[in-house]
Amino acid sequence: MSLIRKILNSRSSKSGNFFVAIQKILGFRPKDILFYQKAFTHRSLNQKDQLGNAVNFERLEFLGDAMLGAVIAAYLFKTTPGGDEGYLTKMRSKVVSRKHLNELGEDLNLIELVQTNIDKDQFGANIHGNLFEALIGAIYLDRGYKYCKKFIFDRVISPYVDIEQLEGEVISYKSLLIEWCQKTKKNFNFEVYEDTGIDEMKHFAVKLRIDERVVAKARATSKKKAEEKASKRAFFALQNKIEIE
Repeated sequence: MSLIRKILNSRSSKSGNFFVAIQKILGFRPKDILFYQKAFTHRSLNQKDQLGNAVNFERLEFLGDAMLGAVIAAYLFKTTPGGDEGYLTKMRSKVVSRKHLNELGEDLNLIELVQTNIDKDQFGANIHGNLFEALIGAIYLDRGYKYCKKFIFDRVISPYVDIEQLEGEVISYKSLLIEWCQKTKKNFNFEVYEDTGIDEMKHFAVKLRIDERVVAKARATSKKKAEEKASKRAFFALQNKIEIE
């Protein structure tokens, strides 16, 4: 027996409900539970196989992301024959946005299955989406494309994919503002200014200028988040002029 199987099997004996929990989530019986155990192994455990390779969900997350994108792309290609490449790319991005993936993973309560040396309360929101992608990767390795596709249809497409609703959904207000400014030949820039807030945690304050006029301000714990928040405020201030594509 390989070292990786010894590691995962030893853990399985301590958690006899894992197989049952996975089967309930999948809706079918796993063939090799080891793929799923690896899909819920966090890097903080620092486990390695006999070749010194890390044993955690990150590679499965990469594979699951690719499989999810492929299935969604094929679905959109078939169901929106009038959509060009740009339209299809935007729609796929909306379906597999980090926000949606985090919601999917959270709805399935996947974090309860993760094995980690870190307090689960310390994880950010992205852990939910990461585990969801790793689970899809495990399904593909365990049962192949057919089962992987069915799971994605049952858990993602059927309950969540509404073409008309997605067409009006904004993933990034910053990207939308930039596209609009470029299309209408308006000058824009995000300016970080002095933050006099009293919060203990460091915040970034950002002004969004369009044609030298400040149209929105925002504060957040990162420059990226502050820019997105300012862009959202600008969008609602200018929404009568901005067309969502």
